[in-house]
Amino acid sequence: MRKRVLLAGLFHETNTFLNGVTSLADFEVSRGAELRRAEGDASPLAGVLEVAGECDWEIVPIIDLRATPSATVADDVVALFWDAFREAAERERARGVDGIYLVLHGAMVSESLPDVEGELLRRIRGLDGYANVPLCGILDLHGNITEAIAQHSNGLVAYRENPHTDAKQAAIDGARLLDRLMRTGERAVTLRAHPPIVWPPTGTGTADEPMRSLEARAREIEAADPAVLAVNVFGGFSFADIPEAGVSFTLSTVGDTAKARAYLDELSALALAMKEIGNRLDMPLEEALRRLPESGEGPILLVEPADNIGGGGPGDTTALLQALIAQNVQNAGVILNDPETVQALQNQPIGAQISVNLGGKSGVIGAKPLALEVELLSTSDGKFTLEDRQSHLASMSGAQIDMGPCAVVRHRGVRILLTSHKTPPFDLGQWRSQGIVPETLSVIGVKAAVAHRRAYDPIAKASYWVDTPGPCSSNLRTLPFRRIRRPIYPLDTLP
Repeated sequence: MRKRVLLAGLFHETNTFLNGVTSLADFEVSRGAELRRAEGDASPLAGVLEVAGECDWEIVPIIDLRATPSATVADDVVALFWDAFREAAERERARGVDGIYLVLHGAMVSESLPDVEGELLRRIRGLDGYANVPLCGILDLHGNITEAIAQHSNGLVAYRENPHTDAKQAAIDGARLLDRLMRTGERAVTLRAHPPIVWPPTGTGTADEPMRSLEARAREIEAADPAVLAVNVFGGFSFADIPEAGVSFTLSTVGDTAKARAYLDELSALALAMKEIGNRLDMPLEEALRRLPESGEGPILLVEPADNIGGGGPGDTTALLQALIAQNVQNAGVILNDPETVQALQNQPIGAQISVNLGGKSGVIGAKPLALEVELLSTSDGKFTLEDRQSHLASMSGAQIDMGPCAVVRHRGVRILLTSHKTPPFDLGQWRSQGIVPETLSVIGVKAAVAHRRAYDPIAKASYWVDTPGPCSSNLRTLPFRRIRRPIYPLDTLP
């Protein structure tokens, strides 16, 4: 008989150091059959649907909610997801449910729940008839994986790569794992290890140490032990101030749990031995600007982790733009999220010279409006298709991206793309859609940490990660942690 699978998604990376609340209006919500609109695109949801077709599952699509990384999530978002899931699960129980597949992030925090995913998994297991239904799915490599998430799941698979070029493939792997458990009746358990380490996003790129060695060892364990179904390496999300934030590992197995625990202990020891390598700090902006003349022909990247949109940054801090103007840097490009200014420019004629207050309206650290006179070069609806369907952005939004209404302006030697929806700079189509060829720019400001690298590294002649004011600083000691477990490196000195 066809296997019946409940399918739902809840995706948000929550930066608890940001003011305000991410409301339900900030989420893209799909219900029921609307989830099938993802078929054929580049998203993790599309990967699940692909395997469902191959394996002839009967999918029961319930609900999917997703939003760009931002502040603490309103409780009614979680309530909407849970009410929809519970209603469907109770309705479908009489017909029989063989499996559950969840598309999750792993670092979601709501007003009342520091561990949204763990609490939802606990509730699912508490529903009548669902204590032992195989539950698999996908998690982001930047999840803060709690004991509750591990305890109440059977086979969650994390992205293996950062930038997240393998998000769809990881979802496929998780779906095939679910199919195995439903077919064989094997009972998989998930174990977790949580060494006392928290790394900034700049330290979690998988092309570099320590993540490169950790991922390599995880794959070796999977290949060597048939009882091990999945080994996940989580760099964690350092901007969620919750007790269990930080680096973690999970291992799903149908074999000896003592042996599995030994594998996890080995990974934890390896992470601790390389803890300093993962604590990557950024270069003073002044030093990077001094290096520009000696860096050769551009593009030269000035990367701003402190305003990392993919980590919840508002994308509107202006310190880098101000510095480029002060240094009279020519042929530079910067992207700012500034819907207010975009709206003010929409009815202006192309070529108009206009006085504006650019950026800085979010109110976060480092967000100060910059008064400039600019020339309006273009306006657009801000929609574009990813050039790279394996882009990190595909893991969040699929292949069709909407930046909201946009405007391109110029002040002296700097072209500035203004967006209405903050959009992580993970695909060069963002520039090209606005008539700008990024390869021809001399300097590009990038509000990211690591996830931009797949798109930008092939065109960059040099890259400098610069220290600017902002809510996503790589220097974690500057952030006001109150809830994270202590001691933890680098906030504390470990013995």
